[in-house]
Amino acid sequence: MPTLRLLSYNIRSLRDDEAAVARVIRAADPHVVCIQEAPRFLRWRSICAALARRSGLVIVGGGRPAAGNLLMSTLGVEVHGVRDQLFTKDLRLHQRGTALALLSLRGSRFVVGGTHLDLEEAPRVRHVGELHRAVDSFAGAVPSILAGDINEEPHAPAWRALAERYTDAYAVAASGGEFTYSAVDPVRRIDGIFVDPSIEVVSCGVPDVPGIERASDHRPLLAVVRLP
Repeated sequence: MPTLRLLSYNIRSLRDDEAAVARVIRAADPHVVCIQEAPRFLRWRSICAALARRSGLVIVGGGRPAAGNLLMSTLGVEVHGVRDQLFTKDLRLHQRGTALALLSLRGSRFVVGGTHLDLEEAPRVRHVGELHRAVDSFAGAVPSILAGDINEEPHAPAWRALAERYTDAYAVAASGGEFTYSAVDPVRRIDGIFVDPSIEVVSCGVPDVPGIERASDHRPLLAVVRLP
């Protein structure tokens, strides 16, 4: 059963300390990274490619076509397919979506979906349903992992809708810090990693790495799982 290290990280469009973001990612030593708020305007492709290079990773998919959700991985992860999916948009609110990828690590296939849900509750809940449908149509019978900035805490409706279908990785195997926001004064758990019940969670939490408080306004979340 291969062991996968997956990092979820809202980098606030690299508006804080770009070099620190890359150092935090490198220190966490992930196989796969789900980025939220990746740069998505002027020269976004080259900026994202530079971030991947500095982090010791390669781009898998996403970016602007996935509403700022970006997927990166090591060269040891094989990519079999990608899809960018936008969610329905509300007036005066940001476009939301998901970046999906069918991957394999040492022969074990899995799907990763990175997302960033809305600041308002109604679209958050609606978009969870759209996310489920997007993953179902893309993944088929392959087990999936969802990760991202949920923009609400575990007691709230969208988080509960995710936890009804998936295992909340931190809730079952807490290891490291709990709170992901804010980076300087962490008091809220609003970023999550959710795994298919067939995937074993070894550990999940905010990694203890240097520079985490100045890299972004969020702290990253790292899950270690065993793939079926």
